Amino acid sequence: MAGAKAGVRRPALEGTVAVRGDRRLSFAEYGSRGGQAVVWMHGTPGARRQVPFEARRYAEQHGIRLIGLDRPGIGSSTPHLYPDVLDWTRDLEVVLETLAIDTAHVIGLSGGGPYALAAAAALPERVPGVAVLGGVAPTQGVDAAAGGMVALAAHLAPLLTLARVPLGVTLTQAIRLARPLAGPALDLYAAAQPPGDRNLLARPEFKAMFLDDLLNGSRFQTTAPIHDVILFTRYWGFDLAEVQVPVRWWHGDDDHIVPLRHGRHVVDRLPDATLTVIDGESHLCGLGIAEGVLASLLEPGPRRTPAARVP
Repeated sequence: MAGAKAGVRRPALEGTVAVRGDRRLSFAEYGSRGGQAVVWMHGTPGARRQVPFEARRYAEQHGIRLIGLDRPGIGSSTPHLYPDVLDWTRDLEVVLETLAIDTAHVIGLSGGGPYALAAAAALPERVPGVAVLGGVAPTQGVDAAAGGMVALAAHLAPLLTLARVPLGVTLTQAIRLARPLAGPALDLYAAAQPPGDRNLLARPEFKAMFLDDLLNGSRFQTTAPIHDVILFTRYWGFDLAEVQVPVRWWHGDDDHIVPLRHGRHVVDRLPDATLTVIDGESHLCGLGIAEGVLASLLEPGPRRTPAARVP
């Protein structure tokens, strides 16, 4: 573990922002402080440093202000369960104001996908476009997608809601006890994954990034993954038709956690979206193409004509 972490550079800036209700959200910045802002929403589980080294390097080379943002209940972010995913965007507005950011693209990996789409739906004047990497699909409302792991989790949502505090404490303590074995544990997890994810996690730089993020983010608390599962199995607070800004979506065709058909389902229901299928890759494949994702997201291109906004 120590060897894997040896080459990990700290973020250029790291801290917390006061948001609504006397709470705080923690963030990590990479790249250029004066550059075009991109907010990176981590997966589930994950935290603010779950940003690939390639993305950090690309941000430095191209003058991009890349910000990894914790969700409530991980890192130094105050534990909090939003009523729905959309409500998170009110905290995002506070973060953008505090960091003096007028507009920001948003990237969402896996469980970060719903948050990226929520930002696009709620703040189209501040979020000109989003990228989603193997994102979770809705399980409730007109946009619900059938099947998948998240749909199965819906059966556990009532129990998770009632027991989220003690479960969070238990999860945090378990991770603390397992810290000395984090490296071997990640190797065991990787060995059980499809070839795409297994090959990615075998690369030293990705293993170092995951370990740094896991051990740093879980130092104080680990309730965010539980909150994510609860929110993903609720109505998100918006319909996909309300996402009027361009969405670029990448999805591996061997994704065993969020099936490709869920990605196709969401893209088909979004007013202005394009899907890129990555052959032979699985759930974490978006992390391996981070440079291309950033380049594509920040370069304007042809768009479909958006449908009329849903009242």
